[in-house]
Amino acid sequence: MATILTPAPLPHPVSAPHQPGRPRSWPAAWASKGFRLRLGAVVLLLLCLLPVVPGFYHFIQARPGQRLPDPLLELLPVHDVSALTFALIYGAIAATLAYLLPRPQRLLPALWAYYFLQLLRMGTLWLLPLEPPTTLVILHDPVMDRIFEVTTQPIVRDLFFSGHTATMVLLTLVGRGRSWRWVLGLMSVAVGVLVLVQRVHYSYDVLAAPFFAGAAYWLAGRVCRK
Repeated sequence: MATILTPAPLPHPVSAPHQPGRPRSWPAAWASKGFRLRLGAVVLLLLCLLPVVPGFYHFIQARPGQRLPDPLLELLPVHDVSALTFALIYGAIAATLAYLLPRPQRLLPALWAYYFLQLLRMGTLWLLPLEPPTTLVILHDPVMDRIFEVTTQPIVRDLFFSGHTATMVLLTLVGRGRSWRWVLGLMSVAVGVLVLVQRVHYSYDVLAAPFFAGAAYWLAGRVCRK
């Protein structure tokens, strides 16, 4: 009697697990209620902060402060390096956003870290009123000058800590890849030196900036942990 052979059933397709090195898509992230709540919260907080910031910095500018001795600053030349400074800063921001936007799970803590960084800086500026160095050269920011409506009265008393340096360090922390972090790390050092050459900050402001950026990044990690 002939034996009838039946073909073996085909295995059910198994979806490949998400690999940590691959970006998680927006639909997958949006399916998480926790992600939606955290994203909505940080967007709302940033929007609430936006109308407060200009008035706060005008208050800082109108308040007298203390001028500090800075032996390290005296060792550096004085030049207007606004163009190079903001070419580095906005170039780093654009490149980091291009990396983060398709990666919502990494964009979310970056937004929270930026929010915490703004709160930390506003707190230190309020607590430590300072006068800029005597050899200050006005730093012309093509974006912030418009936001703060700077005309004849630029903001120069926003000293401790350096927001430009802290932002660059934060961009370094939220990025991924050793080569990318090395590049952004070197750009952060360059921006820190440039704002000193411009005399818009004391060396104390620049040296403290990485610690506050690290604190903001750590706080964001606590908020966004699973």
